[in-house]
Amino acid sequence: MTATMRKAGMSAIDDPRPARDWVVSGPHTVRDDPRWLPLLAALADLRQRHRCSVRIVDADCGSGALLIEAAREARALGFTAIEARGIDGSPAMIARARSAAGMLRDRAIGLTFDQVDMAQALAQEAVFPADIVLWHGTSRDDHRAGLGALLSAAGDRVVGDPAAASIRGVFP
Repeated sequence: MTATMRKAGMSAIDDPRPARDWVVSGPHTVRDDPRWLPLLAALADLRQRHRCSVRIVDADCGSGALLIEAAREARALGFTAIEARGIDGSPAMIARARSAAGMLRDRAIGLTFDQVDMAQALAQEAVFPADIVLWHGTSRDDHRAGLGALLSAAGDRVVGDPAAASIRGVFP
């Protein structure tokens, strides 16, 4: 159920979109991801400012489930042009993400998934920063020097796990 639906007094039963929840890992869905609600808030904020297009980058995207669902949610909120890029170092995860993205048939949504070095990809993103950068890591468990600065430069908003709040620009 979207924030827009809650505001309109609709329930999940009233949701016109097909019922499905992308599996992230184990029995969890993307709606269980700690980044889901902050992501919805960021998308809603952009729409309230009359934005019609959005660019989302998912750093460490894994199987792409969260990014694909974010793109679908953006479309449901009324965005008419959605550019979404997932980056990850695992060839197996990128293959899964590309396979899942191939099932999405909406001309307003452009999804790409790239197997690349995280630091290099984030540095490239800084040239034309995304509206939203999704980050699964935390500052605690990330040992790569300067990644926080790269994340901040790669997008206007960085949505990370609540434990990642110490990275500048991250909001839970």
